[in-house]
Amino acid sequence: MKKKDSGRKYSGLLSCLMILFLAAAVFAGCGSFQGVVPESGVSDGMPDEENSLIVVGFSQLGSESVWRTANSESIQGALTRENGFFLEFNNARQKQENQIKAIRGFISQRVDYIMFSPVTESGWDTVLREARDAGIPVILVDRKASLEDDSLYTAWVGSDMISEGEKAGVWLEEYLIKEGREEEEINIVVLQGTVGSSAQLERTKGFHNISKEHSNWHILKQEPADFTTAKGKEVMEMFLHNYKDIDVVISQNDDMTFGALQAMEEEGITTGVDGDVILISFDAVHEALELVSQGVINVDIECNPEQGEYILEIIRKLENNESVDKENVVEEKVFTQENVDRYLDTRTY
Repeated sequence: MKKKDSGRKYSGLLSCLMILFLAAAVFAGCGSFQGVVPESGVSDGMPDEENSLIVVGFSQLGSESVWRTANSESIQGALTRENGFFLEFNNARQKQENQIKAIRGFISQRVDYIMFSPVTESGWDTVLREARDAGIPVILVDRKASLEDDSLYTAWVGSDMISEGEKAGVWLEEYLIKEGREEEEINIVVLQGTVGSSAQLERTKGFHNISKEHSNWHILKQEPADFTTAKGKEVMEMFLHNYKDIDVVISQNDDMTFGALQAMEEEGITTGVDGDVILISFDAVHEALELVSQGVINVDIECNPEQGEYILEIIRKLENNESVDKENVVEEKVFTQENVDRYLDTRTY
């Protein structure tokens, strides 16, 4: 946002005297001016060096997990003043209405770019039309939006979550063959993420793409656990109460996995390489990878939160009137006990 100071035209001697008086008052107060931008928005009173920055409004969906915190830190670490940005950060606390309100606030502030990570995929058409009408490019982060018109956003940066789900299915397929269990009846329960989110929809679809090829794989129940440890424990307790023969637990993020582990440990159920239950997790945060190394989690499918540099590059290209890819997929790995120790020491989240 490149703003210019606005003023009023005055005429007559009285007006001139008023200007002189106001100027004196401003100079008297300069020593206490800190260039602080109010929480409600970007101030027209920012100093010239602030006005030269590229202003980005970012509505993060929440802080529900270790992964989400790492994602926020990556973006905040890339869009810095040193790199030429002023980042207005909004925490939507996992409520779509908060994100829509924040986006409209960014529009009214005339920011240069709007970014957000959608709580759910649907319900964004109206507010994104408002952003387009205001001439503000929109970048989707991590999750996707289901839109009638894809021109309502400029670019998306995130993970191929269908592929993540497929990776989990392929790993299970290969593991059961390795263990000589490919012909066994396999009972599976799934802790899903927030209903309607890209992660929940696409990881579910990806795993189903593989599981449908195995008539002996039985998904007993899929239940939302909102990507949180507390809900993960609650849902896993329900699974254990209702089903006495569970072979595989699939948890669509590490925080839910931590809760599921608590529930199983309380019931004396072991997991992992030498355990009673095969445990598949997603995200691959450091604490979870330590459990992979210990053999408690069998496999963790990475969802890379470090997306800040990708976003930085996209905005720089847009500033130079260069074309950008619509879809920008971050690099990701699959971690098992065999390979995880190579990465633990360098893990930043």
